[in-house]
Amino acid sequence: MFVTRLLSGIVLVLLAGTIITYGGHVLLAVTFLISVIGLTELFKILHVEKGILGFTGYIAAAGYYGLLYAEKEEYFLLYSLAYLMVVMAVYVLTFPNYKTDQILLVYFGFFYVVVMLAHLYKTRMLEGGLYIVWLIFLCSWVCDTCAYCVGMLCNKFIGTHKLAPKLSPKKSIEGAIGGVVGSVLLGMLYGYLAGDQLNGIENPVVSLAIICGAGAVISQIGDLAASAIKRNYEIKDYGKLIPGHGGILDRFDSVIFTAPVIYFLADMFLRVSVK
Repeated sequence: MFVTRLLSGIVLVLLAGTIITYGGHVLLAVTFLISVIGLTELFKILHVEKGILGFTGYIAAAGYYGLLYAEKEEYFLLYSLAYLMVVMAVYVLTFPNYKTDQILLVYFGFFYVVVMLAHLYKTRMLEGGLYIVWLIFLCSWVCDTCAYCVGMLCNKFIGTHKLAPKLSPKKSIEGAIGGVVGSVLLGMLYGYLAGDQLNGIENPVVSLAIICGAGAVISQIGDLAASAIKRNYEIKDYGKLIPGHGGILDRFDSVIFTAPVIYFLADMFLRVSVK
């Protein structure tokens, strides 16, 4: 199991590295594909991946990525309201085929999976995005690794306090703090090494430390949120697409939350620097 997880992880990193480095429409298309697969995994929980309701969700995803492609995201609010009206129209016109929780899931899934994952592409398209976008993965995966190591060491030598005992009994407050600290230190190191490539951000060592720290906190919320959904619906994994890891939502659960945070914070530091 460990070897399978390791090998698939290496392949995943290599693919991600190639696609993200290339960027542009290739990254947009791949991010869209990942979003649709993740949306399907979520829809399967309440059996709405087929039929007109699920089709409505997929069309909404395609439409949103169409806005990104056309650089017309200023219409996002209008688009979101229109999507809500369409979903509710499906609800009433097909009543009683769908339950309220299924309708809510389809609308929620659009934001949770599609919109939030799209910030991976949006971050790549920022000034210096080729270097900033890696913070999304570094925050998520380094935070997870540091949290695990610190939590294990603390549990062995000084004991730990449970972070969310009913949701994830193995996670500890000490591990969570260790994950954030590890991400902050990584951000500082990354800022020092890649600072010359981040001309738009003043004092990249401090700026990236702040960005990584915030991203690490949010990544843990994303991880726990995905676990909470699985526990509520009594499933072990969202899918089996990635050997040893599960589905897209199992592997990208923290990335989903981290991507928007990195995007907005990086964009904020870029704007402050320009001023």
